[in-house]
Amino acid sequence: MEYRNSRPGGSTVDTNIIPLVDEGLGNTAYLTDLGDGRALAVDASRDLRQLRAAAERRGLKIAYAAETHLHADFLSGARQLAADDGATILASAEGGREFPHVGLRDEEEVDLGGPTLRVLTTPGHTLEHIVYVLLDGDRPLGVFTGGSLIVGSAARTDLVDPDRTIELAHAQYASLRRLTTLPDETHVWPTHGAGSFCSAPPGAERTSTIGAEKQANALLRSPDPAAFAERLLAGMGSHPSYFADLPEVNRTGPAVVAGRPPLGLVDLATVARAGGVVVDVRPVLDFARGHVPGSVSIPLRGQFATWLGWTVPAGTPVAFVRNAAQDADEIVWQALKVGYDTILGEVAGDRQATVDVIGPAEVGAGQVIDVRQESEFETGHLPGARNVELGRIETLPPGGEPLVVMCGHGERAATAASLLMRAGHRNVRILSGGPGDWSRLTGLTLERGR
Repeated sequence: MEYRNSRPGGSTVDTNIIPLVDEGLGNTAYLTDLGDGRALAVDASRDLRQLRAAAERRGLKIAYAAETHLHADFLSGARQLAADDGATILASAEGGREFPHVGLRDEEEVDLGGPTLRVLTTPGHTLEHIVYVLLDGDRPLGVFTGGSLIVGSAARTDLVDPDRTIELAHAQYASLRRLTTLPDETHVWPTHGAGSFCSAPPGAERTSTIGAEKQANALLRSPDPAAFAERLLAGMGSHPSYFADLPEVNRTGPAVVAGRPPLGLVDLATVARAGGVVVDVRPVLDFARGHVPGSVSIPLRGQFATWLGWTVPAGTPVAFVRNAAQDADEIVWQALKVGYDTILGEVAGDRQATVDVIGPAEVGAGQVIDVRQESEFETGHLPGARNVELGRIETLPPGGEPLVVMCGHGERAATAASLLMRAGHRNVRILSGGPGDWSRLTGLTLERGR
């Protein structure tokens, strides 16, 4: 999708912002055509396939790779762009990055050879957060806001240090107030959006304007920092555990990848010697019919990287089980995007373990474990169900009670079942579908609230 904005007599800069949406992470990177065969990339992840395709379609070479903050949810692609394209990395001077970059401070400007970037410091989501105002002369066209102002909200402030959450929420309040001094027609190009665990609300819109946010963003109507912090924190659910690891990797610099690692065959003995984990990316029913004992089920879909990072310890070597039709490139790049650099290969055979997938009428006796997020659970769940979010499922101690695990569709439930079986649970079943399916097929009413 190419972002378009026009005005009579306007600059061609207005037409050259191309959002590149990662639906799985809920994020957007941006490619800006600078009009002379060069381009600016903003907040690109290590998985550069989409950005490269967009640049190639337009005959562009990436000249600049700008970072708004030290990302927690993905590894940055800036170093890769510097290595492959000779791109100049732009980032906050306060970030302490340990690789070559141009360190920028408040109000400094970067001449892109036509348009200009002006840096504003906007701490809150992270300590060193900055935004980039794209200028056509003196006129702001838009602002790349990263994790400060996002559509309908602002990004969470508890990732740097839980003890500094309130302090950073107050800083976020000041940062957003600063951004609202930009002209109302200034476009807002956030990195985080719907589907992100960085507190983005649901919704289809990925971009906005300063004027639209002043009208519709409830956080901007907060009368003071305390009220702002209360509203912001009320909307923050849990977040993936791997978010604690990636900012430091992004600070020291993710390794440059020399081509996509091959996904050759590997045997289970090799995986065991490496201390690795087998990740089964096949659909739920395929995993249920037969899988490698002890493997973790994470069906390949947009959210694969998130759940891989949340359920397999950081830095663990991984091997995969897939169906022949499943894209090896997609599996590997999603793993690399969240820091799984030791990819052992693909496992074939030894699929002796099974797990039952049941329908709504077969729930029967046993504890129903609903592994959705707490906010999802509260909107409607099976009577008597217990909410244990998937990211915390391994806190459930083994016992003799039969367990039925469920989620919204079945994928997260399959992951939970595989983790429970790895932890020693012996009587686990997966409920097909979600609460709505159960209610519709049984004619029974869901409970709401906790």
